[in-house]
Amino acid sequence: MNDKHTPIAVSAADVAPRTTSLYPEPFASRMAGREKRRLGDVFDLANFGVNQTTLAPGARSALRHSHSLQDEFIYILQGHPILVTDDGETQLAPGMCAGFKAGTGNAHQLLNRSNADVQYLEVGDRTAGDAVIYPDDDLQAMSVDGSWRFAHKDGEPY
Repeated sequence: MNDKHTPIAVSAADVAPRTTSLYPEPFASRMAGREKRRLGDVFDLANFGVNQTTLAPGARSALRHSHSLQDEFIYILQGHPILVTDDGETQLAPGMCAGFKAGTGNAHQLLNRSNADVQYLEVGDRTAGDAVIYPDDDLQAMSVDGSWRFAHKDGEPY
C-alpha cells in the first residue's frame, strides 16, 4: 500500500508550481516565464498527465515538437496564445481547445505574445517508448524507463 495520502480534491492554486524545464541547456533557459502545476500527479494518475500551465508575457509552452506515441490536448482558460504548428499560426482564446495526435509529425507550441498571462490545461498520455522530434532545434528526446533522455539530432547525448 502507498504511504502517500492521495487527496479527494484540491484547489489547483494550492499545487506547487514547477518553473524549471527538463530540457538541457541552451534550451531550458528558453522556457523562462512558464509555470506548470502538475495536477494529475497529485492524484497519482499513471496513464495520463494533467497540467495547469501559465505563460507570462513573452513565454512559450515548449520548444515546437511532435510526439511519436503520446497524444496531447490543450484547453485555454485565460488569455490569447498563438498556436504554432506546421500549418502556420492560429490565435486562440478562452474556451478554445486543440488536440495533437501522436505520430502525425505536425509539431506544435504555444507562444504568449500578449501583455497578459495565458493559462491553459494540458493533458497528455504517458505511453512508454515515446520519441519527440524538435524540428526547429538540434534536439530529440526519448522516453526511457519513465524519464526523458535528450540528444542532438545526430544521436550524441546532451
